[in-house]
Amino acid sequence: MNVIAVLFLFGWAVVSQGDRSQGDRSQATLEADRPSLRVQLSHAAHLQCCYHTTGGALTHVWIHSVHTVNGTGFPMTVDLKDPRVTVDQNQTVEGVWCHHLSLSSVQLEDSGLYQCLLNGRSPRSSMYTHGTYLQVYKPMEKMFNLSETVKNRILAVEGVLLLVCVLLPGVILLFKAKRVNELEILRGKREEENIYEGLNLEDCSTTYDKIQLSLVQGAYQDVGYRVKEMGEDEEDDAQLQKP
Repeated sequence: MNVIAVLFLFGWAVVSQGDRSQGDRSQATLEADRPSLRVQLSHAAHLQCCYHTTGGALTHVWIHSVHTVNGTGFPMTVDLKDPRVTVDQNQTVEGVWCHHLSLSSVQLEDSGLYQCLLNGRSPRSSMYTHGTYLQVYKPMEKMFNLSETVKNRILAVEGVLLLVCVLLPGVILLFKAKRVNELEILRGKREEENIYEGLNLEDCSTTYDKIQLSLVQGAYQDVGYRVKEMGEDEEDDAQLQKP
């Protein structure tokens, strides 16, 4: 009886050691995941989680965590019964196992963090992958659906209008400066005409002739008067010298 108990204990220890070594071989080394993925509304999204292990592929479950405004998250299992969801797995040449999750038509509520929960041989060997944050965005609606040709024409017209707005003030200033110069020249001519306005050229010439004649006659009269005076003085002197 004791021999049977010892054999039983020995066999149980061997089996436990084998399970432990098998569990150790099932430990996985996580690979780097894509940090984030931004997908337009109603488009397809492709996610994956990869790890390296020597004991074959591990069972996995896709977890979707929705983060709220205050930073808390609510993890939930991805519904594989959803017709939009497709899962797959493969092994690369380097011995890395990758699990794929595809969403054919994403919606706004599909945004969140997607991770793989890897389940090993023992509960302690379960782990989460780094995960990928999926962001679903709605594109802005265009008010005017313009073609590239129309856009190029609009840009050309804007360039012409900008050039006109730059050159037009300068041209206006040049015309104003030219007009001011013409007015200054015209004003100078009018002032010169106003100096001689109301004068009779015939009267001016007669007056000028009289002035010139008086000057000439005055000079001759002075000489004659001087000669006459000198003659009278000589006669006086001559009379005084007579006996």
